[in-house]
Amino acid sequence: MLGKRKRVVLTIKDKLDIIKKLEEGISFKKLSVVYGIGESTVRDIKKNKERIINYANSSDPTSGVSKRKSMKSSTYEELDRVMIEWFNQQKTDGIPVSGTICAKQAKFFFDALGMEGDFNASSGWLTRFKQRHGIPKAAGKGTKLKGDETAASEFCGNFQEFVERENLQPEQIYGADQTGLFWKCLPSRTLTLETEQSTSGCRSSRERIIIMCCANATGLHKLNLCVVGKAKKPRAFKGTDLSNLPVTYYSQKGAWIEQSVFRQWFEKYFVPQVQKHLKSKGLLEKAVLLLDFPPAHPHEEMLSSDDGRIIVKYLPPNVTSLIQPMSQGVLATVKRYYRAGLLQKYMDEGIDPKIFWKNLTVLDAIYEVSRAWNMVKSSTITKAWKKLFPGSEENSGMNIDEGAILAANLATVLQNTEECEHVDIENIDQWFDSRSSDSSCQVMIDSESAEDQTKAAEQKPSSKSRKTELNPEKHISHKAALEWTENLLDYLEQQDDMLLSDKLVLRRLRTMIRKKQKIQNSKNH
Repeated sequence: MLGKRKRVVLTIKDKLDIIKKLEEGISFKKLSVVYGIGESTVRDIKKNKERIINYANSSDPTSGVSKRKSMKSSTYEELDRVMIEWFNQQKTDGIPVSGTICAKQAKFFFDALGMEGDFNASSGWLTRFKQRHGIPKAAGKGTKLKGDETAASEFCGNFQEFVERENLQPEQIYGADQTGLFWKCLPSRTLTLETEQSTSGCRSSRERIIIMCCANATGLHKLNLCVVGKAKKPRAFKGTDLSNLPVTYYSQKGAWIEQSVFRQWFEKYFVPQVQKHLKSKGLLEKAVLLLDFPPAHPHEEMLSSDDGRIIVKYLPPNVTSLIQPMSQGVLATVKRYYRAGLLQKYMDEGIDPKIFWKNLTVLDAIYEVSRAWNMVKSSTITKAWKKLFPGSEENSGMNIDEGAILAANLATVLQNTEECEHVDIENIDQWFDSRSSDSSCQVMIDSESAEDQTKAAEQKPSSKSRKTELNPEKHISHKAALEWTENLLDYLEQQDDMLLSDKLVLRRLRTMIRKKQKIQNSKNH
């Protein structure tokens, strides 16, 4: 008589492996023998397939899914989701979070969400919260975490061995990372007089989108930016075909890219684009994407191409500042180019700051940040990989601080621009490097004077005057030309065969017309 089978408790990773093997056609009986479990257990795993996968996707990529055996979730799942989103935002911004602060924030969210129950943000709750999300014990201390140099060094060695073992070329190694962009952010001392800053006419900008940059280690294949906003189709997108944007646009309510959005981007955009690029280079369609630690990303085993040749690897916790390529100056350079372009746009149009702020839309920001990403040099990206691949920067040329050059040039121009005489290089530098809506990053609030309303009315011609101005035998006014240009831009956005360069030329033309209109209006007064 056979002895009683020893009880085996599978980990989440084991269950994911079984699901994968079932999809490959391996029988229930064979799997039960391999894992030492009953066939009924294998059938239960198949029955709960969706729940297991969803749990793995909602877990931290490095929080111990390979060791965790139960799928017990928090009693207050909504509170748990809000808290980890808040915690990751604080971590990204470099804000220290102690256990006490974490507990107080949890109580605040519990009350703010109007949740029912007897919630106690005790030390036990805090411990379980950390365990669920793989938060290291050091994160509970009241000091800003430093990069884990030991973990970074170990990962670099392992990653280099992996690259050699898989025979991967720099063209086949990609990195991606996300950052928040306060797109309606202009330097306070540039757009307002010092006396105005103390009044209610100026406030910090809270308009934010998420951008994700992705490129390979050569810097020669930069994928279009992934941009995530809160609105599914913002008002500024009216008449715009999303497939014609110079970026890949998604919408969500969260502060950072959610798992469903990231997985969609990976499967429908990243994999096809990489395969196409490698094929054009005559290389094997095999690649690895290096990602940061945030829990927003699905488990790495859930991210791969159908043939398994394009995969993902995660950095260990707390090494982003040390070795994450996109955090070695790439994201910062994109923001600097964006803000420099935004300021140049303001100077080119030469209009009142309040009108400029009001006219600026998220669609303008998307085109501007796309242009900024295109301006990032391949050498800048190559240098960002030097910690993972020492020696890769040897032929990348001199280490020139592009941001310092931008700041100096803009400060010089602004000091000779009306209403911008108070600007200096320090102010521009602070604005370039601002990570949130702080005092160096402000906009004008929408409190128009009667004069502002008159100007706005002048920019919107009546239907009667429009018919007269559209007559080609008549003199074409600036406001008519501006209206035609806006209509043509809307038309181009609806077409799927228009080049980005064509749209940018037209946008530049619109800026010139606005400037001419401003000059004419000033002469008439």
